[in-house]
Amino acid sequence: MSAETKEGKIQKRHRVGLLGGTFDPIHVGHLMMAEAVRSEYGLEKVIFIPAAVPPHKLNRHIAPAEDRYRMVLLATQSNPYFEVSDIELKRPGPSYSIDTVHAFLEEYGEDTDFFFIIGADVIPDMGTWNRIEKLLEICEFVAAQRPGCKPDSEELRARFGELVAKHIHTLETPEFEVSSTDIRERLRKGHSIRYIVPPEVEEYIYQKGLYRDEL
Repeated sequence: MSAETKEGKIQKRHRVGLLGGTFDPIHVGHLMMAEAVRSEYGLEKVIFIPAAVPPHKLNRHIAPAEDRYRMVLLATQSNPYFEVSDIELKRPGPSYSIDTVHAFLEEYGEDTDFFFIIGADVIPDMGTWNRIEKLLEICEFVAAQRPGCKPDSEELRARFGELVAKHIHTLETPEFEVSSTDIRERLRKGHSIRYIVPPEVEEYIYQKGLYRDEL
């Protein structure tokens, strides 16, 4: 993607993916989704952003932020197109996506387009996000969906019309039926999580004794 400057010169625009989440813990499904979107949209990189205090999980116990951050670093270290940011860990209070995107826009400048990566199942809840209309205006959303499944965006379209059609894109990605909730449950029951999380993350979880004592 390129744009013409006032001087008439063609300037290439940068394309950067943002993948936020609790990552409690990160698993191979997150990595598969990020890589699929990066490849399809020609992103220069995907920045993983662990949330410090997820607004929708204020009443649930989550692993310490430092442990979740370390696991994301371990999971992404083998991919040169993946980076990890602690921007939300440094910010006090709930982690709102609108604040994060504004911070990246300020850091990277106007010649960068940001692609916010989400799971298609998140779309019905986006109407509750902080300043979602503004967020739709300043970045693109790529919703990863399972083959054959169409995300429900009817409510969002009713509220925001063309903003949804213009800025929310869908992409079928490799199907992987797992969630962080499933992983935590397996660990509580003493079941194996091999091949569900990267080996480095599996080793870190066992070394730290994470999730075993959760109720």
